[in-house]
Amino acid sequence: MTEHLTTRVCVAGGGPAGVMLGLLLARSGIDVLVLEKHTDFFRDFRGDTVHPSTLDLVDQLGFRDDFEAVPHTRLRTLDAVVGSMRLHPIDFGRLRGQNHEIALMPQWDLLNLLASQGRRYPGFRLVMGAEVTDVVRTAGRVTGVVAQTAEGELRVEATFTVAASVVLFLESLRLGPELPTIVKEA
Repeated sequence: MTEHLTTRVCVAGGGPAGVMLGLLLARSGIDVLVLEKHTDFFRDFRGDTVHPSTLDLVDQLGFRDDFEAVPHTRLRTLDAVVGSMRLHPIDFGRLRGQNHEIALMPQWDLLNLLASQGRRYPGFRLVMGAEVTDVVRTAGRVTGVVAQTAEGELRVEATFTVAASVVLFLESLRLGPELPTIVKEA
C-alpha cells in the first residue's frame, strides 16, 4: 500500500542538521516533514559534541532549561595530546557569542530533544523508519521523494526537498543535477 503525504518542505535525513532545520522551519510557521531511515535515534554517531554556536541557538530558541535537563558534560578548554607532545589547550572562552564551552551529550539525546521541541509546532512532522529511496520529478523539477517504511511505500509531494543526510548529499554530488535514484547505503 502506498501512503501519500503533502508538505511545503521535505527534509530527507533526521540527523542534527535535518531535525534542527525542521524545528526552525516549523517555528517559522512552515509545514515540514522530516524523514529518518532509522526507527529511533539510539545508535553510535560520529560526534557527540554540541558546539558553542549551537548552544547560542538553543538559547535564542528558548529551550535552554530543557537542554540543561539532559545529562551532559561541559568543557571550556580542550587539551590535545599527539604522541608524546601536548598541544596548547583550545580555549573556548575566546569565542564570540554567549557560550564559551562545548557540551558533550549523546547525539541521540540531542536529537530527541530537538524532535520534542519541533513537536511543539503544528507544522512539524517526523517520520521514523522512512528510508528515502528516490526523488519524484515533475517537468524536470524535484517535487518530492519516495521512501520505504515498515508499512510500505511513502510518496511525499513537497514544494522544497532538502537532502540533510551525508549519504544522500554525497550521492547527489556523484550524480550531479540528474539525481534519478538514490542508491541505498550498504
